[in-house]
Amino acid sequence: MESPIHSLPALFKQLGLSDDAVDIDKFIAAHSPLKPELHLADAYFWNEGQRQMLRDEILEDADWAEVIDQLDVLLRKGRSE
Repeated sequence: MESPIHSLPALFKQLGLSDDAVDIDKFIAAHSPLKPELHLADAYFWNEGQRQMLRDEILEDADWAEVIDQLDVLLRKGRSE
């Protein structure tokens, strides 16, 4: 299995958020767990640009899709690493 092209910190930076590991953990803790029926991009805490990026990358199965899926899982269960 290949490693994702982009990392979780790189995704946070792309979304205009802090890419510091402590800040990422705080973000996940503050915003999880997401309800199972809620699409990641529809969560209240994204701005419109972030929402659009998340939607587009998943719909196009683009380079960012795998790490966006990783973020989705983390926000549904919390980060346990």
